[in-house]
Amino acid sequence: MSGPLSPSGTASSGVDVFELGSEHEQVVFCNDRATGLKAIIAIHSTALGPALGGTRFYPYASTDDAIVDVLNLSRGMSYKNALAGLDLGGGKAVIIGDPATLKTEALLRAYGRFVQSLDGRYFTACDVGTFSEDMDHVARECDFVTGRTVAHGGAGDSSVLTAFGTFQGMRAAAEQVWGEPTLAGRTVGVAGVGKVGRHLVRHLIEDGATVVVTDVYAPSVEAIRAEYPQVQAVGSTDELVASELDVYAPCALGGALTDEVVETLSARIVCGAANNQLAHPGIEKKLDERGILYAPDYCVNSGGVIQVADELEGFSFERAEQRATGIFDTTRKVFELAKADGVTTAEAADRLAERRMREVGRLRGIYLS
Repeated sequence: MSGPLSPSGTASSGVDVFELGSEHEQVVFCNDRATGLKAIIAIHSTALGPALGGTRFYPYASTDDAIVDVLNLSRGMSYKNALAGLDLGGGKAVIIGDPATLKTEALLRAYGRFVQSLDGRYFTACDVGTFSEDMDHVARECDFVTGRTVAHGGAGDSSVLTAFGTFQGMRAAAEQVWGEPTLAGRTVGVAGVGKVGRHLVRHLIEDGATVVVTDVYAPSVEAIRAEYPQVQAVGSTDELVASELDVYAPCALGGALTDEVVETLSARIVCGAANNQLAHPGIEKKLDERGILYAPDYCVNSGGVIQVADELEGFSFERAEQRATGIFDTTRKVFELAKADGVTTAEAADRLAERRMREVGRLRGIYLS
């Protein structure tokens, strides 16, 4: 899990789903011409239980790009759910298109029927471009939906505990680097202050950190600065990465940690909420060589899935928050294993997740419903 998958060919030659998704159990293509729905559901593993992962609504440049993303994201969910201690496998879905123009009740309900057709092998939730209100629409056609609005008995906005868990992971990283589990007096750069990033900023401010932010969507930055005037803003991610930082927190889309970023960073810690932050295999070693402590993304950003998974038991925010607090200890275990085994933190996280999938998975096999 230390790096994302890459297409076997160019967009013109097409992605070989069987080759690229050789670890995956099932990939479903969903098409509804009447509503414009074009979606892909990928189930990576159900060794620990039914697959759980959000639905991303995004204007991919090509179907190939969407396939690569959904395969990466679903694989990441298997590792995330395993490391979070959940009895859930990994899956993800993407809807191709601009949610600002394509998203309708009819489209979401059509999508819900496709999820329903999997008969419980895949539970969906919110992700980039989808919200709790959207899950309410999906749930009108589907029994296998989490992350619904509180008014409909759901967990609500999962970004709340995603940010909380990321903050717990950042505290564990601070303890590892500076000896104390606090960001007080440290400068933290947050790239992306949308659903998750804005909550993370609040935790950092309350902990006494100096916060610098950037976002491609100017109103998000304006909203943060209106609420927290002490927050500094810069014009781009490149400018943020080049700033004097103690911690860099990528909280937007994946692939944030490129060779150029790693070479430029002054931060001692990378800990953010974005999925699939490593642009390619080997980046984790470059971070390690530069003395930058990487808190693996799927370890620290699992608060959201913990939140929506709790909905399956009858949601209690207090119980979910208590479980998400455990991300501090899990992150600490990752750092300890990395040191003991002489491997990168990304490899250590993979080993812990794979161990659980292997040991518990032997008892279960493929989940049928």
